[in-house]
Amino acid sequence: MQVCQTNPPGAAAAEALATASQSSSRSLPLGAMTWFSFASAMLIAASSSAVTPLYHLYQASMHLTPFWITIVFASYVASLLATLLTVGGLSDYVGRRPVILVALLLNAAAMVLFSEARDVGQLILARMVQGLCVGVGTTAMGAAILDTNRVRGPLLNSVTAFLGMTAGSLGAAALITFASDPLHRVYEVLLALTALLIALLYVMPESSTRKAGALASLRPHVRVPPQSRAVLARLTPANVAGWALGGLYLSLMPTVVATAMGVASPWVGGVVVAALMLTAAVAVAMFRDWPARRLILIGTSTLGLGVAVSMAGIQQQQVAALLAGTVIAGVGFGATFSGTLRALLPTAEPHQRAGLLSAFYLQSYLAFSVPAVIAGLSVPQIGLSTTAYLYGAVIMLLAFISMTASLWTTR
Repeated sequence: MQVCQTNPPGAAAAEALATASQSSSRSLPLGAMTWFSFASAMLIAASSSAVTPLYHLYQASMHLTPFWITIVFASYVASLLATLLTVGGLSDYVGRRPVILVALLLNAAAMVLFSEARDVGQLILARMVQGLCVGVGTTAMGAAILDTNRVRGPLLNSVTAFLGMTAGSLGAAALITFASDPLHRVYEVLLALTALLIALLYVMPESSTRKAGALASLRPHVRVPPQSRAVLARLTPANVAGWALGGLYLSLMPTVVATAMGVASPWVGGVVVAALMLTAAVAVAMFRDWPARRLILIGTSTLGLGVAVSMAGIQQQQVAALLAGTVIAGVGFGATFSGTLRALLPTAEPHQRAGLLSAFYLQSYLAFSVPAVIAGLSVPQIGLSTTAYLYGAVIMLLAFISMTASLWTTR
């Protein structure tokens, strides 16, 4: 006969209380986790965009064509998407801190691999590890921000990627222009910042309780809560248009500036990319009190206009026109992204946040990557400028579809 030993009533609660007490003795207040997660999300976004201004150096040292630059970018996104499909919702089960730690360790590994890369194969490996980092960290950090600050959480989640990519692009461009050995210096700076955040994570509080089902959650599937599906479907054209524009800028725009427009300075390519992301972040902050429907309507119309002006700047080889169009499109990108998140996130329950964010970012990064990869494959057949024009036309079409749908819904 097997004797089952049971804990006395309240033992589980007492054990949990003791664990929480031990944790609180070394943890900062819960609000500190908001800003830590915000800074961490910005860092991994900056690390992912810092590579973009360096592409022309890799092209020169490794003799890479635009096709291979696109393959490097595609390897990053493929790794990221695979991670979102599997571990994107893991922090809902094991807690935010363990997943954030893994993401930061992966970011550190990616920085080392980038610094030591000597050929395109090693560059692809570094980009794939970086994709793992972004896929693991983005949803856990975003969910931690929402856990700890429901009021500002959607706004902070709306600007992290934009601010991080701006900092990464401008910082890398500055180091290329003013520092020696930029192919190492950029990654050394990012590695030092990653190490600092890993140390700070030790004193950060956990913002989510653990629950069973972690292994089952690793099965590749998209976890969109039933009450969120109709909202996500309505927002898809606007979200795809915005992120497809971001993919164009982060994959091919520096090459377009250097080759099709004949601008040799890497600083200009970095500024163009940063202008899109910084303007998007400013737009998110400026329009934070606008309702989601108005944000999407204004955002998609502005996005289409900005892309048209940018394409005209490329055709006329006018950097000023390209920058002007980029700023206009950035306003549209930020407004559209903010409106999308503002409409979508409140539909999820607390235990569904990481899963919904994983599905949202899966859609976003598909839009971010697939058109860019197709564009890179098209360059040898139809040329760089024609590829950019066709890419811009597709974005304007999607923006028009979303704008028309928003007007119809309003009526």
